[in-house]
Amino acid sequence: MKLAPDQARADNGRRRRAWRSSFLAFVIMPAGLSACSGVARGLPDYSPAPNVSRAETLAIAESYRKHSWVPTDRNVFHGQDRRGIRVDTPDVSWRGPDAIRPGWWTVGEVNVGVPYQWGGFDTPATFSKKLAKGFYAGDVYSEEKREGLYAAISKDACGVDCSGFISRCWRLDRAYSTRELPMLCEPLQDYRDLRPGDILNKHNVHALLFARFTNEAKSELLAYEAGSPPSWKVLAHPIPANYLKGKGYKPYRYRGIRED
Repeated sequence: MKLAPDQARADNGRRRRAWRSSFLAFVIMPAGLSACSGVARGLPDYSPAPNVSRAETLAIAESYRKHSWVPTDRNVFHGQDRRGIRVDTPDVSWRGPDAIRPGWWTVGEVNVGVPYQWGGFDTPATFSKKLAKGFYAGDVYSEEKREGLYAAISKDACGVDCSGFISRCWRLDRAYSTRELPMLCEPLQDYRDLRPGDILNKHNVHALLFARFTNEAKSELLAYEAGSPPSWKVLAHPIPANYLKGKGYKPYRYRGIRED
């Protein structure tokens, strides 16, 4: 039976909502976390600690992915900051050379996900506090920033970058770069050995936090990351394992991770 256009649209909408609900429950929500856990309350502990549980790691990751915020015009910036460092916030007005990742957040609206900032190490709470003070919401990656490394970090922007995000999830005392994270870890022999809270790291390029495999064959995995396609923010999405292998990402396990 063919549905009327309005009925078909409503039916498709219900299916999309049901799919999204089941996807979040099955794929996003870390194993071992219940509706009464810290991630549900939005109260994970970000303070430095000598070790962290796998559930804590993913709870922190979720808090970044789900963090909501409302920016003002003061949080938009495209130009040189007070120290002469180029800053481009990933708001909807920004269209950089990387067409895969245009700007995404909108002034005066509720936006979800802590934005990417080169060299950023904010928690969701410190990010929101800085927003209220007029800091710039995020700062996208560029080849110039890669060349400048630490000297290219703007003190007038707020957010988190890929390795800063991993460092927060592991409750480290500072932001460790993708060059340093492997020194805190044991290398894994195979992608199939990955467990929640482990990472996939490419030296001096990017790092992802492993959440879980999405199929029994372990050919696809769900990973959290900051600043990867399709958006300049913390997100979680499924990625083919062979794609990451082909790009040179190596699996690691943090020595301070606990199994409980």
